[in-house]
Amino acid sequence: MAYRLSLIIITLWAGVLWATGISAYVLFDSLQDKRLAGMLAGKLFNVVSYIGLASAFYLLIYRLVQFGTPALKQAFFWAVFLMLLLVLAGHFGIQPILEGLKSQALPADVMQSVFADRFRNWHGVASMAYVFECLLAIVMVLKAR
Repeated sequence: MAYRLSLIIITLWAGVLWATGISAYVLFDSLQDKRLAGMLAGKLFNVVSYIGLASAFYLLIYRLVQFGTPALKQAFFWAVFLMLLLVLAGHFGIQPILEGLKSQALPADVMQSVFADRFRNWHGVASMAYVFECLLAIVMVLKAR
C-alpha cells in the first residue's frame, strides 16, 4: 500500500508542477490584466508548494524506510531532496521577497515602480528554480522504481 501511495504522490506532484507552469503561461498570455494573472498564478504556485512539501517529506521518509541508508545512493532520493530544497527556497525565500517588493510598490503596480528591475530579477530566479524543479520531476518519475 505504501508503494502504491508513493506512485500516486509522484504522479500528483509531477503533474501539478507541469500543469501549473503551463497554466501560469496561459494566464499571462490570455489575460489583459497582468496584475490579476500574477495574483492567480501566485495562488496556484502557493498550492503547488504545499503539495511539494507534503510529497517530498512522504517520499523521502518512504524511501529511507523502504531501502535504509542505500536510499542515499539513489538518483530518485536526490532528485526529490533537491526538489524539496527548491520548494523551500521558493516558498520561504524568494516568494516573500517578491511579495515585499509588491507591497513596497503599492498603490502602484510593482512593474510600474522603482522596484520593477529587482522584481524582474527575483522573478527570473524563481522561474529558473521552478523550471529546474520541473526537470527534476522528470528524473523523479523515471527513477521511481
